[in-house]
Amino acid sequence: MGKKATPRSLADTEARAVIKNLRVSPQKLNLVAAQIRGKPVQRALMDLEFSRRRIAQSVKAGLESAIANAENNHQLDVDRLVVAEATVGKGLVMKRWRARARGRVARIHKPFSQITLVVREQGEA
Repeated sequence: MGKKATPRSLADTEARAVIKNLRVSPQKLNLVAAQIRGKPVQRALMDLEFSRRRIAQSVKAGLESAIANAENNHQLDVDRLVVAEATVGKGLVMKRWRARARGRVARIHKPFSQITLVVREQGEA
């Protein structure tokens, strides 16, 4: 038998990709996400390609995955896609320590993040 399929949470003109366990703080990742929100995907890919931030290449790979999902799984037109949403969330935090003077320690937090990219097909313009 199996269980019933859950209804799709996105509209028929949308596709999504989620990148998890990115080794960057959510605050820094949100700066990259803000650069591409609301832009056409070709422009967003170009902005990420030439961004000087280290994490931009991982976000670019995730955006390409969302575009591929839209094209292959939902038969959307790639030329009319825009980045509808780029939301950033917190992941786990590795906690480390560094020895300091007089027998004390200093905590080091190494945060992880995740980003959800939703692309939407725009109507005829």
